[in-house]
Amino acid sequence: MGLEVGETVLLARPGDLVLKPRGVPHAFWNPADEPARMLEVVTPGGFESYFEEIGEILAAPGPDLAALGELAARYGLMMDPMSVPRLAAEHGLVVG
Repeated sequence: MGLEVGETVLLARPGDLVLKPRGVPHAFWNPADEPARMLEVVTPGGFESYFEEIGEILAAPGPDLAALGELAARYGLMMDPMSVPRLAAEHGLVVG
């Protein structure tokens, strides 16, 4: 799993643990052609509902960007969609 935490770029392998401190910008991606899995532990509790809700939005054809923005705001997240092209170019990622 590729990660960017602040200005640090990491490659996490099976069994690795990565700390993403609250308030530090971060992104993650799968740099391989095969599916990847990750376990995200968030404390304190309550944020797990965000993942359930975003899963529903992203599962729909043509995700609703307004719904994504509303969801992020409800959970106090600041998203930077403008970082996606940079991350894709720097790490050879295919988006969409």
